[in-house]
Amino acid sequence: MKTLLRGAIAATLLLAAASTHAACSWPAWVQFKKDYLSDGGRVIDPSDARKITTSEGQSYGLFFALAANDRPGFDKILTWTEDNLAEGDLAAHLPAWLWGKKGEEEWAILDTNSASDADIWIVWSLFEAGRLWKEPRYTALAQGLLKHIVSEEVVSVPGLGSMLLPGKIGFAEKESWRFNPSYLPPQVAQYLTRFGAPWTTLRETNLRLLLETAPKGFSPDWVSYEKNRGWNLKPESKLVSSYDAIRVYLWVGMMHDSDLQKNRLLARLKPMAALTAKNGVPPEKVNVTTGAAQGNGATGFSAALLPFMQNRDAQAVLRQRVADNPPGSDAYYSYVLTLFGQGWDEHRFRFTSQGELQPDWGQECAR
Repeated sequence: MKTLLRGAIAATLLLAAASTHAACSWPAWVQFKKDYLSDGGRVIDPSDARKITTSEGQSYGLFFALAANDRPGFDKILTWTEDNLAEGDLAAHLPAWLWGKKGEEEWAILDTNSASDADIWIVWSLFEAGRLWKEPRYTALAQGLLKHIVSEEVVSVPGLGSMLLPGKIGFAEKESWRFNPSYLPPQVAQYLTRFGAPWTTLRETNLRLLLETAPKGFSPDWVSYEKNRGWNLKPESKLVSSYDAIRVYLWVGMMHDSDLQKNRLLARLKPMAALTAKNGVPPEKVNVTTGAAQGNGATGFSAALLPFMQNRDAQAVLRQRVADNPPGSDAYYSYVLTLFGQGWDEHRFRFTSQGELQPDWGQECAR
């Protein structure tokens, strides 16, 4: 009788554990996969008539799958990325940034240029997947891809030092260079310093990029640097902080509190937090040189600022907006921002002071 009772109790506990795990998976990631991920592992942006896939989307998919402890999803996304964007070998080729419908029937690469933000996230995700899942194959792929990032996307800029170009083609001229401040998250820059030069320098030059190009506290989507002249922040350049730059605030907010760069960045970007707290919603666009704001950002903008806002009341307002207006099946970018910001806010993952992933795979439920 006791044996039967023990067996019944054990079965009940196992069933309860299974139910808890099923009920407490990451619902937003599950829904994202239903809405945006093909059976073959392609993250689809339906806003473009060509049903495009970007290397950015694939890189974010790898991050979310890792954070969710979804190894089947991770492998599916990785395989599609390698086969279709990197000629079958990510260790040997930078992935092309754009793939989609070409003509009436053909599906193919639409632009062979690279996108370094995607490449950086893919490398980081592979290294961390190799560490957390103890899979050497991921680590080997990351090591190969990292070498190509260094050789094809990193340049030495007079007056700055080593810098990450947005892609391998089209961003460097003889005496001017174009950069995107959102492309190298500071915590990922910190992570990569373990590999020595040029990353030890890049972490510091990336900080300069973030601090020096936000004169009014708003990071630009794009900015250029000119030899012997520095950053081009002239009013006539009409620099805007919007759909790209929203990620700068997101990355900064998710940095570990002990990272010495975090307080400096929060202080410089404080006007963005103040404006958002005042209006209860992030602006869609801000003039970088004047600070003049225009429009309201989408739900994803509010989610992106959840880690960034230091005022709890203002954070609560954003949290409620995200809960009341979740992005649908036609808002790829807003959904991605929401997965990052809301996922962090729900304690589904953190970054350590060294830029490593600290997933909460064992949590009972996100509260």
